[in-house]
Amino acid sequence: MESNFPFLLLMLVVFVFFIILPQHRRQRREKRFMNSLKRGDRVITKSGVHAKIIDVIEKDDTCLIQTLSGKLKIERTAISLEMSSKIKPSSMKKN
Repeated sequence: MESNFPFLLLMLVVFVFFIILPQHRRQRREKRFMNSLKRGDRVITKSGVHAKIIDVIEKDDTCLIQTLSGKLKIERTAISLEMSSKIKPSSMKKN
């Protein structure tokens, strides 16, 4: 039983460093991105729609965006950090 303890401890450390910490970093980066969205930003939604933010509505956590087809009201979580960073990479790739 005692010989398994170091192995279990090593497994726990590996689990934390390779699974939990990267996930927390990604969540913090996405939260910062969502909070930094402002009027005039060009974004891409997770479904691939290219748009420009017209208004950010804080009370229900949505955005009003302008596409070539018209205006849409979407949830902020529908905006993709990874795809939007291709449009303006310098301001979004900070940790």
